[in-house]
Amino acid sequence: MFSLLLQVLSFITFICYIASSAAAFMMVPLLEFLMAVFLFFAYASKLNEKFKGICWPLSDFLRCVTAAIIYFAISIAAVSKYADGASKAAGVFGFIATVVFAIDFYITFNDLVTFLKQGNSSNDNEAQKSEDENSDSDSD
Repeated sequence: MFSLLLQVLSFITFICYIASSAAAFMMVPLLEFLMAVFLFFAYASKLNEKFKGICWPLSDFLRCVTAAIIYFAISIAAVSKYADGASKAAGVFGFIATVVFAIDFYITFNDLVTFLKQGNSSNDNEAQKSEDENSDSDSD
């Protein structure tokens, strides 16, 4: 849902950092843009169903949390330390991206909790079945 918006915000922030004197910060939006594109295509091509060994909701949650924290930190630095307009614009887009990432990690956290509950309930059902099969008691 927010994937396209996050990709656009990351790309715009990347372009602003390239044009500014705060070009040292350009790597964060670039990497975040590439990770968002990868996860978008992974979900679109159903890679999450093919590779069961990876906990996809957890990886998406960790990406959102780290991106929100790092975007917030570099946005503060870009706005307070650099005076040119492109740095200020990159900082403002970074703050907007921080809010969108925070909303996305809240939604992703709810998906992660649901995913983990489904995993626990299937494990509990299998454990209950094996206990019932191994029981030697007669109910008569």
